[in-house]
Amino acid sequence: MQNEHTPMGESAASAVDTVVEKAQEMGQAVADKAQQVGQAAMQKAGEMASSVKDAATQKAAEVRTAVVKQATAVGQVVAKQAATVKKAAAKRVGAVKKAAAKRVSAAKKAVKKAVAGAKKSAKKATKKAKPAKKAAKKVAKKVAKKKTAKNAAKKKGRRTTMYSSKGKKLYAVRDAKGHFKDIQTYKRSHAMDMKRKSKAEKATAAKKKAKKK
Repeated sequence: MQNEHTPMGESAASAVDTVVEKAQEMGQAVADKAQQVGQAAMQKAGEMASSVKDAATQKAAEVRTAVVKQATAVGQVVAKQAATVKKAAAKRVGAVKKAAAKRVSAAKKAVKKAVAGAKKSAKKATKKAKPAKKAAKKVAKKVAKKKTAKNAAKKKGRRTTMYSSKGKKLYAVRDAKGHFKDIQTYKRSHAMDMKRKSKAEKATAAKKKAKKK
């Protein structure tokens, strides 16, 4: 066996140490490189995320401003339309009020004219009615006189129909006070009435003869 401290052993050990150091250096370089790549990737990802966030925020702000503008425009259009509708309604109400006032005034005038005409016609009617009333009073007086004359004539001799115990029809003649003056059979009194003519019957017969002539 050779001693470890021989020149060949020392060279082999130094070569191994060199390889180990080289491997450590390469590992450290790889680790540093990986760290640098990770940091760069994280930085890139952060930048991309912030840019996306900024873009999203800007887009949201733009959308919000657009929506606000659209809403304000719609609100202005609606307000204008409401104002025009309100004006049209006010005009319509004013026209209706004017028309109603005209109709009311026309109706009042017509009523006044009708009342004035009615008053005039009433005055004329009262003027015409005065002589008519006088004539009516005269006619009423004449009728009352005729009635009183007829009543007096009736009171002089009234006849009431009666029946005898055997069932014959009788005429009981009364005086003005209502006392019985005479009792006649209906057959006999009717025959006497048919033979005689009253003044009215004679007057009508005379009129008929005059017309024929």
